[in-house]
Amino acid sequence: MKSATILGAGLVGSLLAIHLAKRGYKVEVHERRPDMRKENIPAGRSINLAMSDRGWRGLEKVGLREDIESIAIPMKGRMIHALDGTTSFQPYGKEGQAIYAVSRGVLNCALMNLAEQQDDVQLFFNERCVHVDLQKHMLHFENPRSDSYSEKSYDLLFGADGAFSALRHSMQFMDRYNYSQQYIEHGYKELMIPSDANGRHKMEVNALHIWPRGNFMLIALPNIDGTFTCTLFFPFEGDVSFQKLKTEGDVRKFFTEYFPDVIPLMPGYITDFFQNPTSSLLTVRCFPWQANGNTCLIGDAAHAIVPFFGQGMNCGFEDCSVLSELMDEHGDDWKTILPLFEALRKPNADAIADLALNNFIEMRDLVADPHFLHKKKIEKMIAEKYPEKYISPYQMVSFSHIPYSDALKNGAAINNVLDQLTRVEQLESKFESAEIQKMILPILFG
Repeated sequence: MKSATILGAGLVGSLLAIHLAKRGYKVEVHERRPDMRKENIPAGRSINLAMSDRGWRGLEKVGLREDIESIAIPMKGRMIHALDGTTSFQPYGKEGQAIYAVSRGVLNCALMNLAEQQDDVQLFFNERCVHVDLQKHMLHFENPRSDSYSEKSYDLLFGADGAFSALRHSMQFMDRYNYSQQYIEHGYKELMIPSDANGRHKMEVNALHIWPRGNFMLIALPNIDGTFTCTLFFPFEGDVSFQKLKTEGDVRKFFTEYFPDVIPLMPGYITDFFQNPTSSLLTVRCFPWQANGNTCLIGDAAHAIVPFFGQGMNCGFEDCSVLSELMDEHGDDWKTILPLFEALRKPNADAIADLALNNFIEMRDLVADPHFLHKKKIEKMIAEKYPEKYISPYQMVSFSHIPYSDALKNGAAINNVLDQLTRVEQLESKFESAEIQKMILPILFG
């Protein structure tokens, strides 16, 4: 029996276990946390997820799309909430295109259940990996529940254990290992909009709601139980920051000034604000991802990113798709597969990290900016004239399998052309001219 060990029973670790089990591997998954399906793990650190095409592909390859669609809600665009209470809708893509809201906890539990339904997958909880001996192929675990210590050998090892990966920490002692982590100045806090008296959503359900306020924002994603999970992305320090919101009066004044339309929807916002933790956001870059032809990082352990493009999970699930495709081609030759996987995914992981940071600026500020809205109007004109040839930067990331690195490059080219077009006076009357069409030609990729 072929065997594999995975550190981390999160989203990527659970999906990877299913991919490997369906190829005849006996898989052990070791998770440092308790089993969330059996214990009440408090909320407060859960940014809801947005499943897009890359994530669905990772699920489809092992026949799980229908299982997960049942717990997901399509979001067809952004609903922008202005300070004066007015709203405007910005579609994400073409008719019928949507990203899907799904609760991180609900999805993780579903994937763990589906993993355990495989004949040769075992999940172990409260097993904290404290060291990986890469030369002897040994894992060292501590179990805080039983106050015990154990060792285990491995044949094939994947580190799917998140941004603070134990495997990556051990790999950092390798010669010429490159690693960086970058925190942004903003943190986040989870809040909740409950369902109405009939258990229904209080706002438009098929949208991602954004309250952009320049240097910060509030977002809300729908849940299948009629609630919305809200996340306040806010500076840690400064004149308007977490640092300044110390009392109930401070929080009430802040929401009254910046989010007055939210207050009637969110009766428990003050309680949530003080009960739920304030969490930080970071980007992780490292290289190499693999060692010895039998050990590899995957998901956030290799490329943690900020959540502003909704691609953290999608990128991790795409890792699973790429690994699966490499196994189609190379069987069980991991000494060939892992270097190829690293070479294919590293440039794209770096690109989506940059795209996610850029999208934060767009979400918190530009979506309400007149110049940005003018560019979106011009972009719509181009898309309507060339429906088969024009793909927006957002569509490249969320509704295609174009490599992230190409999406980054193409997006920069599109933005440059749109900026040029905004400076053309009376553009609508000149749009069909040869001069304008020549300007547009370089950004037609379809």
